[in-house]
Amino acid sequence: MKTNVGPNPLDRARYPIDPWRLVETSYSPDDLGLTETIFSVANGYLGMRGTPEEGRPTYAHGTFINGFHETWPIRHAENAYGFAKTGQTIVNAPDAKIMKIYVDDEPLTFGTSDLEEYERVLDFREGVLRRHLVWRTPSGKRVAINSTRMVSMTQRHLTIQTLEITMLSGSAPIVVSSQLLNRQDGKDEYHVPSAALGEGMDPRKSTSFDTRVLIPQMSVADEERMTLGYRCANSGMTIAVSAAHQLDTPDPVETVVRAEDDLAKTVFRVDATEGSTLRLQKTVAYHTSRGVPVRELADRCERTLDRATRQGASHLERDQRDWYDEFWSAADVEISAAAEADTEDIAAAQQAIRFNLFSLAQATARTDGLGVPAKGVTGSGYEGHYFWDTECYVIPFLCYTQPEVARNVMHARSVMLPAARQRALEMAAKGALFAWRTINGQEASAYYAAGTAQVHIDADIAFALMKYVYATGDTGYLVREGVDILVETARMWADLGFWRHNGEPSFHIHGVTGPDEYTTVVNNNLFTNVMARYNLEKAVETMEMLRKEYPREHAQVMGRLDISPDEVEEWGRCAAAMHIPYDEGLGIHPQDDNFLDREVWDLPNTPDDVRPLLLHYHPLVIYRFQVLKQTDVVLALFQQGNRFTAEEKRADFEYYDPITTGDSTLSAVVQSIMAAEVGYQDDALRYFYDALYVDLHNMHGNTVDGMHIASTGGVWGGLACGFGGMRDYDGKLSFDPRLPAEWGSLVFRVQWHSTRMQVALTADQIVFTVMDTPGEEFDIPISVRGEEFVVAKGAPVIVPLADQGPRIGTHLDEEPHGGIRSDGSKITATVPTPIPPEVYEQEHIERIEHATIPHDGARGSERLADEANTAVNLSNISQTDSAQ
Repeated sequence: MKTNVGPNPLDRARYPIDPWRLVETSYSPDDLGLTETIFSVANGYLGMRGTPEEGRPTYAHGTFINGFHETWPIRHAENAYGFAKTGQTIVNAPDAKIMKIYVDDEPLTFGTSDLEEYERVLDFREGVLRRHLVWRTPSGKRVAINSTRMVSMTQRHLTIQTLEITMLSGSAPIVVSSQLLNRQDGKDEYHVPSAALGEGMDPRKSTSFDTRVLIPQMSVADEERMTLGYRCANSGMTIAVSAAHQLDTPDPVETVVRAEDDLAKTVFRVDATEGSTLRLQKTVAYHTSRGVPVRELADRCERTLDRATRQGASHLERDQRDWYDEFWSAADVEISAAAEADTEDIAAAQQAIRFNLFSLAQATARTDGLGVPAKGVTGSGYEGHYFWDTECYVIPFLCYTQPEVARNVMHARSVMLPAARQRALEMAAKGALFAWRTINGQEASAYYAAGTAQVHIDADIAFALMKYVYATGDTGYLVREGVDILVETARMWADLGFWRHNGEPSFHIHGVTGPDEYTTVVNNNLFTNVMARYNLEKAVETMEMLRKEYPREHAQVMGRLDISPDEVEEWGRCAAAMHIPYDEGLGIHPQDDNFLDREVWDLPNTPDDVRPLLLHYHPLVIYRFQVLKQTDVVLALFQQGNRFTAEEKRADFEYYDPITTGDSTLSAVVQSIMAAEVGYQDDALRYFYDALYVDLHNMHGNTVDGMHIASTGGVWGGLACGFGGMRDYDGKLSFDPRLPAEWGSLVFRVQWHSTRMQVALTADQIVFTVMDTPGEEFDIPISVRGEEFVVAKGAPVIVPLADQGPRIGTHLDEEPHGGIRSDGSKITATVPTPIPPEVYEQEHIERIEHATIPHDGARGSERLADEANTAVNLSNISQTDSAQ
């Protein structure tokens, strides 16, 4: 989507520029879904949306726990062997945020209460959400209300909230009702649909449950603590949540407690005098399990709260600040304005950069052996599933800044290996085939063409594994866990593909879908083949490394996985002979064998009101054209850039960029990186800004359902790899920078093995400095535009730069290519005409109403019911399965 929002698209009267905070200065009921997402606090395990403490009004209440899900049978209208059988959906956990406020028996309610002052602040350095209000009550009394909300980075099960209420003028009875409340799908009587900025059919949304999910197991409340416990009806997962309170006030207090199946609350009644302050601290613990009894989880909550009470809030807040200090020392990226640039624009971009990095921390830090959901734990979008996005967009950031977290996320894939082996058997393949979308390791994609067919996920996982090993030097992990993944995925590729002997033998992979989900089930998708080749090569290299350096472990692997030397040799032959599509006539790499046979979708003449295409056209309409949801070949040019020439990269970029819709949030970052490399530097910056504001500016209209975590990882990639020009091919770190003309400098950090290095880029030089060595001191070998250097502690490397690479104008407004196919036919461009939704819906209703029932009336009725079920499943589950 060629939007070009620029560096500063936000309403700065409402969201002023601040380098370390996201600040909201006025309340609006019109975009609650958006603000609830971007003001979330989370730690990768536990996330709380930015809904008000008072619980109303909201678009979608949300407290989400990574991996805590319900299962349900997927109903296919026309089933077939191997179709996914069981859906998995993240469960909206009991809400502990609620602290309803009443003054003179009048409730504080946003949108109707008279607020003299309002400010909400998300602090990136402290990981704390703060809110300040001055409320004039209906009786004319003025009340100051300050609150904080923190999800602990050091104690993953713990949250701390504080509420301070000060009577600025007048005395009044104050009631605070602190609650644990279980809802269904996060909605209640105060749900405001319009706050979504438009609701309708959107396959990117999560499935809604229409039956009870959380079965009550425990409900307890006394003056010290309150607890709720549940078991998921189908998955059997269990959860307990407990809250403890500490109230400080000089005024008389009465406390009332109550517990029901779906509600536990502690009500504080205070006769507040003018000038006095009521301070309430609410400490909450969440624990979940795949099946541990709720009583045991409640005991764990008790221990978590006991420890928090002993340590005290100030200690936990210091720990939080210390954690973020360390995070920013490793992950911060700083930019400055060039002399002639608009400094406000650059300051705005700096704020947005830190928001994206902060969001990465909140999505990944305490996953602790779990995956990274596409929306983190900020919303229910994509049902809390893990996709390939993590391996290609998030793990690279983690490898270079938070390697321990990267290892934890990779471990989650190791745990899923048995399920991947079982899935391969179902798909008549050897080895392992990882689920396209999943929480528990089993395939949950009900639309196989854009789901299971994306077998490139195996190679993406192998790619991330080797990225981690090369960046950290952690061969121990490779020997203990990683080798099993490499072997089983290599087996899958060797079995899936087949040989053709037409002259030189070549290896082909048919019936797959690449990252571009607007083209499905094709032969020899270039991205898939290129990544499968890498996967096979690394499996061979790793087995050879084990044979030479770890003979005991090599023997164990050979025996445990029943590997023969001939099998390893076969992997090498498959890789060496992998078919990589190339069209001599157009001088480009076709996305697949038949991609160029299609006509081109004329994107420049496609109305904005039919974008994204997936919401306005049947998949088959889209599949008939050369049109991309997201970069596919161009992503291969980035991830395997050492396998393509500079000329090939430019030609491919120029062909595919005009037919890339950008309907996926995964697209702009890669387009930015490759535009910078091939010389379209102005376009690179425009694409980068589109990626930078994906969530802050709600660029794709679905931030209401949670953050786009892969896109935030891509933002870091755009900075370090796009403008910083960093590449890591086969463990060799290189730089070929492309600093935007509007920027005076770019500074980022990279951890390589045990050494952290700062990279400082200006227009005329790039400087590498060792910052510290978290582990054993390690000198870092690098190259800059082919020249070799070694960066050592106390010896910065300064490399003068003659330029910032080629600059060849803009390609953003280019028309789609025509060209002549090898058979002499001309490629033409057109736009299919969509049927207006209201016309389609009326025709569909009439067809159902007037349908002729065949002689087998029962079967005919059953078919009509199946059609209805299909429509529901495809809209609620996902007709297009990309996580972004």
